[in-house]
Order: sequence, then C-alpha cells, then structure tokens
Amino acid sequence: MEQYYYNHMNKAQQAVYHSILSGVKNLEDEFQIPVLEGEELYNVFFQMRLDHPEIFWVSSYKYRYYKDSPNLIFIPEYLFDKKKICEHQKAMTARVEKLIRPVQKLSEWEKEKYVHDFICKNIRYDKLKKSYSHEIIGPLGQGVGVCEGIAKAVKVLLDALGVWCVIAICGNNPEKGIKYRHTWNIVKIGGTYYHLDATFDNTLGKDRETSEIRYDYFNLDDSQIFRDHEPLIASAPHCGDHEHFYYKEKKLSFTKKEDVYKRSLQAAKKGRVLIFHWRGGYLTKEVLKELLELIRKAGDEKNKTAMVSINWPQAVIRVQYTDMQVQESVTIEEANEGEK
Repeated sequence: MEQYYYNHMNKAQQAVYHSILSGVKNLEDEFQIPVLEGEELYNVFFQMRLDHPEIFWVSSYKYRYYKDSPNLIFIPEYLFDKKKICEHQKAMTARVEKLIRPVQKLSEWEKEKYVHDFICKNIRYDKLKKSYSHEIIGPLGQGVGVCEGIAKAVKVLLDALGVWCVIAICGNNPEKGIKYRHTWNIVKIGGTYYHLDATFDNTLGKDRETSEIRYDYFNLDDSQIFRDHEPLIASAPHCGDHEHFYYKEKKLSFTKKEDVYKRSLQAAKKGRVLIFHWRGGYLTKEVLKELLELIRKAGDEKNKTAMVSINWPQAVIRVQYTDMQVQESVTIEEANEGEK
C-alpha cells in the first residue's frame, strides 16, 4: 500500500501522522500528538486519510492545547459508535476480499479495469452527499458514493490487488460553477503513472437503456485530465504518457475522418453503439460539423437516424443509430454533474 502523502512530509509532520494513525486505529477517545499549527495539522490529518481510506470511521477532529506544552490533546470525531465501527470493519474486510478474489492472478491493467468497471456498474452517485458517501462504506457498503468515497474505494481495492494507487485531489472553482473539490486516482501500470477518474466515467455511463461502461477517463496523461479538472491542491506524480489511454489501446482513437465514417457505417449496420476518441487535431466546431456529417451519411446509407452525444473536453463521441424515424439529436455530455 502506497503511503504517498506520508513520504512527502517532513519529520515533524510524519510524527503527527503516526500518532493520529495509531490513535484512530485503536479507536481512542483522545490522545497526545506533537504540536502543529492549525492548517498544517489539518493537512496531515486529511492526507493521512487519503493514504489510508480503509480508516472510514473518523471524519473530523477537535483538539485541546495547553500553553508551553510540546503536545496537543487530539480528539477524533467518529462516524459511528465503537461497536458499530468493529461490525463495519469486519463487513468491509469481507467485502473487499470477496471482490478481489476472482482477479488476483490477472495483469495490473486487467485489475485496474475490473475495479473501474465494478464502480461503473454498481455505484450510484450520491447527490445528497451523505457523510458515509465520502468514505469506502458508501460505495462498498451502500452502493452509493461521491467522488471522494469512490476514489477511496478504488484505492482500497487496488491496494488489496497489489496495484500502486494514490488519491489525487483538486480544488473547487466557483467562477466555473464547480462548488466542490474533486477527487480521483493516479495509478502505476507497467511502471508508468496514469490518471483514472472512475467517478466521471460513472456519471457518463448512467441513465441509458444500454448503460454501457465509459472509459473517457481511463489512463489519461496530465494534459488530457486537466482539460476538465482543476489544478491539484496536493502534490501528485507526473503523468506524461499519452500512448496508453483506453480508446487508443482499443483502436478506437481516430486521426482520419474516413475511419470515423467506416466505423459509423459498421455501427449502423450491426446496431451497435460506437464510442470513439478523436485525435486528428483539435475538436473544433468546424471539425465536429464534418464528423457529424459523416456519421449522418453512414446512418442514411442504412436508413437509420444518428443519436450523438459528445464529451467535448476529452474529444469522445458516442453514436447510437435508431430505426425509428425520429429527429437526429446531438447533445453535449457533462461528466462532472455531481461536482457542480
């Protein structure tokens, strides 16, 4: 298990981190920790919980300070009473063991995909943002979660599968209408770092009869992820490889317009959904217009109407053809609906 944030702390911060980790693991009501200033203490507590998402029962804290003392009295605030915490711990441990059992012998990439797909198939975004939805107990126990709980569940599962994983966090941006911090994961696959945002893929794949799984945010590099994610507020590994994101691996990343036309024709003929990534230059309005004309032309040849949705920041286009004589539709998808 990667204690990424611990490894980037100074000695004084690490001492506090250890004291808090030990105290909350032992469910102590209060305990002494070395003195740190308020904001620094908050950051250590917050980052300890990112390193250790399996500690789901402590959400906040208070502290007492005595003048001239080298220590604080740290008072954790638990989400449940101690008996309930122990019950939930057993349930979470059993749940994780059951989920990882079928895939322990797979490759790192296959394990990553398994965890991503589990989130997309089984977890509903919790717009009410209940307290447990910020912890693994929401996604793994209740089947609901917000980005923080989902990213923590991804880390707990990948930790258990031996895949390097950390939690990344960015700030909010009221000017863009983004009210909340957003949380996702950075994984190391084959020795290379990638961004993995299961929450964004989860929200794209919902509310459809077909409800296919989306991979728009599966193994992106920094330049891709920050097209629609705010800057990080805590240090994280640099992700520089853009050759292995999902659609490119699956030969669904097109640079030629004729490829869009050919694959659209196949989708119209076979009645399958086509999801592809465009990397033949920027997806401008003019380029999109040309692609839509090719998608429409493919549908006309098979006497079908195209229903198109676009994840514009990531240049991912979803095409579904219908036999019904309905009006063609083109919609812009929002992957971060819950964070606004």
